[in-house]
Amino acid sequence: MIIIRNRQRKIAVDIDALRADAQTILNTLGYADFDLGVLITSQSTIRTYNREYRHKDKATDILSFPFYPSLRPGEKIKAQEPDDKNLGDLIISPGYVMHDLPQWGVSFARRMQVLLVHGICHLLGYDHILDDDYKVMKRKENALLRVLPVRQ
Repeated sequence: MIIIRNRQRKIAVDIDALRADAQTILNTLGYADFDLGVLITSQSTIRTYNREYRHKDKATDILSFPFYPSLRPGEKIKAQEPDDKNLGDLIISPGYVMHDLPQWGVSFARRMQVLLVHGICHLLGYDHILDDDYKVMKRKENALLRVLPVRQ
């Protein structure tokens, strides 16, 4: 089940499109029946989470909290119990996304798709700390973005 909570009202977010995109991604990955939580929130709230969990006292666009923090990129989750069918949670700040949007040259809707894919990849163990890891993650992100409709 995909649960999306929009706790901010300043920027319109198409929750139905976000949910449909998330389901398409999960279907593509073979996790159609897994849970995913998405919190849409303000810059101040995401800053609080970023400070508390990453020790970075600044707002950001997205944070990922994997249910399986030891998962390696490409490793398949083997849930033992129904409650284990969970990828984790994402927190997205549309305010930050809008602030940061000019550098990306895409629509807000498309940037939200890119961040959703990026966040889900983090939930699945992908990272971009090292250049080689970045290349692996970028390939996975590009493959997933190709299955999504381009939103304007």
